[in-house]
Amino acid sequence: MKRREFIAATAALLVSPQRSWAQGTRRRLGFLAVGDGSGQALNQTELALFDGLRSHSWIDGRNLIIEYRFSHPPDRLPASVADLIALSPDVLIVAGPRAAAALKSATATIPIVFVAVGNPVGLGLVQSLSRPGGNITGFATVVPGQFTSKMIGTLREMVPTASKIAILVNPGNPIHRLIVAEELPQTARKLGVALPIVEASTAEELDIVFASAAAQHADGIVDLGDPLTFVEAPRVIALAAKYHLPANYFFRHYANAGGLSFYGPDIADLFRRAAGHVDKILKGTKPADLPVEQPTKFELVINMKTAKALGLTVPPSLLVRADEVIE
Repeated sequence: MKRREFIAATAALLVSPQRSWAQGTRRRLGFLAVGDGSGQALNQTELALFDGLRSHSWIDGRNLIIEYRFSHPPDRLPASVADLIALSPDVLIVAGPRAAAALKSATATIPIVFVAVGNPVGLGLVQSLSRPGGNITGFATVVPGQFTSKMIGTLREMVPTASKIAILVNPGNPIHRLIVAEELPQTARKLGVALPIVEASTAEELDIVFASAAAQHADGIVDLGDPLTFVEAPRVIALAAKYHLPANYFFRHYANAGGLSFYGPDIADLFRRAAGHVDKILKGTKPADLPVEQPTKFELVINMKTAKALGLTVPPSLLVRADEVIE
């Protein structure tokens, strides 16, 4: 071999690994999402994940392949979990408690990052917030024992004469079961109100729920937040208006779409922050070494047009605390 050819060949050997590293092998992210209800697209809060990934230089189609499957409606969940596991992704990200529990049951090896799970310790997803253990970590939505009381208390401030506030839950949501068993009895005593439970696990049952709340002479209703009510927001808002029920919701888009009020965490911010955990895992950190993080942003939004339609006078003290007042 001529000297020039030898040098060129040696240089190629030295450069090619660096070139390969720079170009990078595309990593695979499996995303088990709630979606927008169509079963074809992510919702606006979930899309915030892309902003977070870009901030860590992860771009779908460039150095990252994102595979989507949807957990809603519930009968779709088992197939979606099986599809994602079969793809052997480098990391899984999942929205909601039921889907997170299903993924954890399906794999003990693929790293999982959950978002929007209310009480991951109580649910048994992690050992503790600081030391999650196993192959799963993520971002919780609420502080157990405090948030539900604040949601109900916020509605009580808007309807100070309320003696009965219906609580809308999905019996298939494990977080709701924990809240009903552990938090609501204490909250009812603390606030001095009756908190009847109304349950819906399908869109059709929502009609029955609101009719039941009205028949029980509820003075308002609180939606604890669930994939079902997230995608059925227009229906829920219309039913609250039909039965003249003041309502406080867990998701911001309710207030924007005509719901009376929203009090809850900024879930889009949680998805942006979740990208940081994904980034660390793709670079070699184990989920067990990443503490579960909690919300840093809570928001209160009040729709004054809806309040006026319901004949409510929103207290100035509540308006001052609101992050946004929709006129």
